[in-house]
Amino acid sequence: MNVLECIKTRRSIRKFKPDPVRKDLILKVIEAGTYAATGRNAQSPVIIAVTQKKLRDEISRLNAKIYGNENMDPFYGAPVILIVAANKANPTFVYDGSLVLGNMMLEAHELNLGSCWIHRAKQSMDYPLYKELFEKLGIEGEYEGIGHLALGYIDGDYPENKPRKDGWFYFVE
Repeated sequence: MNVLECIKTRRSIRKFKPDPVRKDLILKVIEAGTYAATGRNAQSPVIIAVTQKKLRDEISRLNAKIYGNENMDPFYGAPVILIVAANKANPTFVYDGSLVLGNMMLEAHELNLGSCWIHRAKQSMDYPLYKELFEKLGIEGEYEGIGHLALGYIDGDYPENKPRKDGWFYFVE
């Protein structure tokens, strides 16, 4: 599919099959993230792929706690969580990380995988679970969580496209 068609048909998925995602597909999604535009090409974001169920479930419980509803799975059952954080030393770190997430969502769609951007990554960075994870991986610097990407195989029907609203754009000629 061409790029515009991929953009126009991608949707956030909120119900995933528990089936593990093949590693080669996860790597393709991550690769798309690494080609996101970044300010001055500083490449300030990092992507952490979590496929280990125990850690995935701990991250989910923490995210639910931050959200204020500990009886839910904010990742909708997705077996993969991609954590995107960016180094705060770069003044464009939030935008850089956001573009990484956007690229990964588009590549996931191209690969017939579902994805959904899940918030509360910024708040998660204050908890020992994330501090220990970054330390264990040897990620140094002052990072801020930008977002999580729930990733997996879609369980159910693909959401329909909603019409675009009026007033999205203007021309000054």
